[in-house]
Amino acid sequence: MGMEMLEAILGFLAIVTFILWVWWWNANEILVNWPVVGMLPQLSWNMSRLHDFLTCILQQSQGTFLFKGHWFGDYDFLLTSDSMNIRHVLSKNFDNYHKGEDFKEIFEPMGDGIFTSDSDNWRFLRRIFHYVLRTKSFELAARSSMEQKILKGLFPILENASILATEVDLQDVLKRFMFDNICLLVLGFDPNSLSIEFPQIPCAKAYDDMSIAAIHRHTMPKGIWKLQRWLRIGIEKRVRKARDVFDDFAEQCITRKRQQLGQRRRNHEEQEDFDLLTYFLVKDNDFGGDQGEEGVTIDIKSNKFLRDTAFNLVAAGRDTIAAGLVWLFWLVGTHPSVEKKILEEMKANLKSRTDRKWKIFSIEEVKNLVYLHAVVCETLRLYPPIPFEHKASIGPDILPSGHQIPRNMKIIYSLYSMGRMEDTWGKDFLEFKPERWISKRGEIKHVSSYQFIAFNAGPRTCLGKDLAFLQMKTIASAVLWNFSLQVVENHHVSPNFSMVLFMKKGLKVKVFERFACSARGNEGNLI
Repeated sequence: MGMEMLEAILGFLAIVTFILWVWWWNANEILVNWPVVGMLPQLSWNMSRLHDFLTCILQQSQGTFLFKGHWFGDYDFLLTSDSMNIRHVLSKNFDNYHKGEDFKEIFEPMGDGIFTSDSDNWRFLRRIFHYVLRTKSFELAARSSMEQKILKGLFPILENASILATEVDLQDVLKRFMFDNICLLVLGFDPNSLSIEFPQIPCAKAYDDMSIAAIHRHTMPKGIWKLQRWLRIGIEKRVRKARDVFDDFAEQCITRKRQQLGQRRRNHEEQEDFDLLTYFLVKDNDFGGDQGEEGVTIDIKSNKFLRDTAFNLVAAGRDTIAAGLVWLFWLVGTHPSVEKKILEEMKANLKSRTDRKWKIFSIEEVKNLVYLHAVVCETLRLYPPIPFEHKASIGPDILPSGHQIPRNMKIIYSLYSMGRMEDTWGKDFLEFKPERWISKRGEIKHVSSYQFIAFNAGPRTCLGKDLAFLQMKTIASAVLWNFSLQVVENHHVSPNFSMVLFMKKGLKVKVFERFACSARGNEGNLI
């Protein structure tokens, strides 16, 4: 027994000595590169605060860091927030970097949509959506659906919370609002998830489940999650169910729309309302024909194209805007001086009073809200809805920072970290300061898209950038003009580790009607 105890103690001391030796060997490194497991332990320990953890690493490594993964797979990647590197990858040497097969596998539920496509297929899809998103019909429909959901969905919810003096999770409200809005615009169908009853909508929950799975696939070795997918166990079982739920939902919408259009044609009725599903079903293939210059053939009326398009656009139109808005309302709610300036600007640009119960600013009025535009930019700088993106190298390359890139190296660029770089934003980079976006002439300052990268940059710059600004400014101005939102005391706010930068515990607020106060003679609550 004594000999066994001695062997156990010596074995323990050997392990401790080895750990201390590895630690000492890496004493001057930012992360310890352990044998076998690489740098994964520290990454796992800091998963709950991963965005800030990676930002700290990038701040200590001049903006670029090579992460070493475990020995049992291709898990190494280059992490960067260097604007020169990002410009090189996204623009100067664009053809050498693509989404890659790993990306497409991780986001498998998106199908062959624009966000997972590469090369000629992506170019053709981008040309289609560039054309569609700039049609007058789309612009009018986007405005109409948004106003409809604000007046009939968002305002009644906030009014009800005000009357009952109850707390409401604004993050949940905004996700429901944007889900209904984008379903109206894309599918011509309103799921009515935003109602006082807060119903559970299976399709909306399916999106959340698939988003969780995407993070799981990012952090889990490929062989493990692929085995789980094959066996249909764990999170991968939820993914399969969630995908089936969305596919059924999309199939029902497409079938119903085909039937409606067939009935209208038989009755010689004209199409009145606009939605993208109808647009593709009735559109002649004149985007250069089914086959574009790229030699890609896509049937825009096929169920496959319509399903993948619906998934991609609903995903983009729901979560990104909702996430941006929830951070905006929190930042404004915790900075009274900013809220006061927003209200003063809106009052100065309000062209006419209205007898309606609630006020929504017109497009012209919204465009004149320069300070509110700066507030949106500052919000997206600190809390970009998509906190990180990644590319894969096709061939070897050398980045401007001097880092050697082998073939098939994964490059992750952190949008979250880029908004927290002192060299770009100054010593006050952590301050919420909309004024940094306004020039002495009172105009919005131009900042390179390779520094302010919330809408991506280069050839893959977000096609919906202008629409996103319009939506965020319209919704923010409507809510802030008509209601005062008070963040619940002691409610902890922090970013969730997810594909879209939501808050971990939502945003609990109390709601007060501004015009209710104004009617009682308390004009101070208006401005």
